[in-house]
Amino acid sequence: MTTDFKSIPIIDVGPLVAKGDDLKMGQDPDVREVVKQLDQACRETGFFYVKGHGVPESLINEVKDVTHKFFNLPYDEKLKIKMTPSRGYRGYQKIKENITKGVPDLQEAIDYYREVKRRMYGSLGEILEGCNQWPQDPTNFKASMEEYVRLCTDLSRKIMRGIALALGGSADEFEGEKGGDPFWVMRLIGYPGKSPTNGQDNDIGCGIHTDYGLLTLINQDDDITALEVKNLSGEWIPATPIPGTFVCNIGDMLKIWSNGLYEATLHRVINNSPKYRVCVAYFYEPNFDTLVEPLEMCVEKSRGTRLKERAVYGQHLVNKVKSNFVM
Repeated sequence: MTTDFKSIPIIDVGPLVAKGDDLKMGQDPDVREVVKQLDQACRETGFFYVKGHGVPESLINEVKDVTHKFFNLPYDEKLKIKMTPSRGYRGYQKIKENITKGVPDLQEAIDYYREVKRRMYGSLGEILEGCNQWPQDPTNFKASMEEYVRLCTDLSRKIMRGIALALGGSADEFEGEKGGDPFWVMRLIGYPGKSPTNGQDNDIGCGIHTDYGLLTLINQDDDITALEVKNLSGEWIPATPIPGTFVCNIGDMLKIWSNGLYEATLHRVINNSPKYRVCVAYFYEPNFDTLVEPLEMCVEKSRGTRLKERAVYGQHLVNKVKSNFVM
């Protein structure tokens, strides 16, 4: 359960990354210290920064750079990869086409998903079937993003191993039938700057929400604070950018698996800077067709009290996708 936190903790996950492929990593004292910090962060804030993650800072900056360059293209160029239902809900959305709880968001975006082949998940995954749409310009866009997804997937798997240990399970608790074939989502988001003629705060770039899956890695511009996280008292705590780090947060599926020991924390985005802001959000998810329900070890830690929530991850995602856009 989240608390009245006033700041977001920073965790050096270097020892976890170094030992991340060893299922006996929990025997290492440095790894155990990281696991302890992850447990505290997931219980108290649901958000944390990670450093020592091993993803090159040059690549972190490159994906933001090519995202800026794409959003700076003429509108007609951006529409060449326009998102439509027939394209599996993959591609570009113009400003205010994305909605949160029925309210248009002041953002434009490109959505990418793990590619879903025909009948891969039966009728469950039918609306997401298709290939991702990659722009021709910038020329290094696709290669940069594909390498970035590969590294974020590996990093997320290792962080989830640490979280599995924090909950009292084996390092591979969230693999196999739960997440051994993980789905992923990547959303590249551009938030217009505040107009100098507007004396009020900017419109909401992204409305109050929780994330859908397991773990999110947020790569945001270093010089603009816009992401805010809600604590137990209702205060909005800024997730001020720290160069070279990811902001991580847990999602709805981890809340369910942890039986509410870990909370998916509400957050929003308001860009009150005059500068255009980009964010590259990578979402690490369970297996698309897995049933998510409270783990018995987490029910025992809750003295037998069991959350009533359960979900097939893919259905949860599809329901969100169907209601997220004005088209």
